[in-house]
Amino acid sequence: MNAYVLVAEDDVKQAEVIRRYLTSEGHSSLIVHDGRAAIDEVRRRQPDLLVLDVMMPLVDGLDVCRVLRRECDVPVLMLTARSREEDLLLGLDLGADDYMTKPYSPRELMARIRTLLRRTRAGTAAPDDPVLRIGAIAIDPVRRTVALDGRQVVCTPGEFEILAAMAAEPERVFTRRQLLALTRGFDRYITERTIDVHVLNLRKKIEAVPRRPAYLQTVYGVGYKIVDGSRAR
Repeated sequence: MNAYVLVAEDDVKQAEVIRRYLTSEGHSSLIVHDGRAAIDEVRRRQPDLLVLDVMMPLVDGLDVCRVLRRECDVPVLMLTARSREEDLLLGLDLGADDYMTKPYSPRELMARIRTLLRRTRAGTAAPDDPVLRIGAIAIDPVRRTVALDGRQVVCTPGEFEILAAMAAEPERVFTRRQLLALTRGFDRYITERTIDVHVLNLRKKIEAVPRRPAYLQTVYGVGYKIVDGSRAR
């Protein structure tokens, strides 16, 4: 599963370590050292994955993510020295798909990269998978696309996994822990509040009135479920 990975990291030594690990696993990569160059390179040739440091010159990683999420759905793995939960949730709210806190193990980073690449490419393996339809929402697990009333909805890989998992079992109530296990699993940096952020972002994209969701409904004290919101129209 060779991939093209863009690494935006202003620490030259750390960037070189990442590049060597990527090369050892058969991936091609390009290193840039500031946020503006990262945006330009994604626009020039969209990578299979962007490894994005938060603290960078010219344009920081958070603003890079904010800009790119308006233009494309490139998977983003954020690297940061900030370890507060608020920083994690901000990165995810801006559209990052995963988040690692420095210092990190290069082997763990590569495991995260493999997981993201496998998840974003999984759709090519099953050409006969059916499209999941919930009211006006159509979720294609093969092409990994979401449409609302025929209009394309851009979702991050994490958002897509949550939506697809729930759409496969409408009316089922999922706990946050179950949704974590279905998407990125358990690890020391991700909390159940991560799911809340993804659901809030999904509501902004598919709900007519996000504060009064017709599709993605909260089951208080438990978690979330998806229902046919077209009936509430």
